[in-house]
Amino acid sequence: MLPLLLDLWPCGVHLTGMSAKNEMRKVPPAEEMQEDLPFWRTKTLAEMSDGEWESLCDGCGLCCLNKLEDWDTGEVVWTSIRCRLLDDHSCRCKDYENRQATVPDCIRLTVQSVDEISWLPPTCAYRLVRDGQDLYWWHYLVSGDRDTVHQAGISVRGRTVSEEGIDIDDYEDYLVTWPLEVGKGSGR
Repeated sequence: MLPLLLDLWPCGVHLTGMSAKNEMRKVPPAEEMQEDLPFWRTKTLAEMSDGEWESLCDGCGLCCLNKLEDWDTGEVVWTSIRCRLLDDHSCRCKDYENRQATVPDCIRLTVQSVDEISWLPPTCAYRLVRDGQDLYWWHYLVSGDRDTVHQAGISVRGRTVSEEGIDIDDYEDYLVTWPLEVGKGSGR
């Protein structure tokens, strides 16, 4: 059990366009140097258009789970408690345009925050692109189907409870590790 000195990480990370410099450049192997490579294989996060940036979100909903941080160690643990704006079925924000007015501690995902946030899930496309890795097969930009993130068992669909009505003192009862797991069949 974690000490009671915990910070609550806001319900989630939400996306915004570029705001900082990201120096990591992805250089594909020579045999793959083709003009038809997808944008996430040829651009850094900072080089992406707003549309490309937004399209990296796979709709898994993992960012929108509440997290707890130990004040002493900085350890971040995940809960199965979702932001009240996260739709449990679609795993998308119910009010994306106004989310920060409704949820003031909602974290906007930027190029800078991708570099600073340690708890992005291992399957997060922003993290993968930042680290020069390719997207997983189930990402809709690869599969062509927004449902594959759910079919692959990566999303939070059906595994969460809303934060509404849950006392912060009870959050420790909802600790989970599955957001940090890559999952079966999730290979690239």
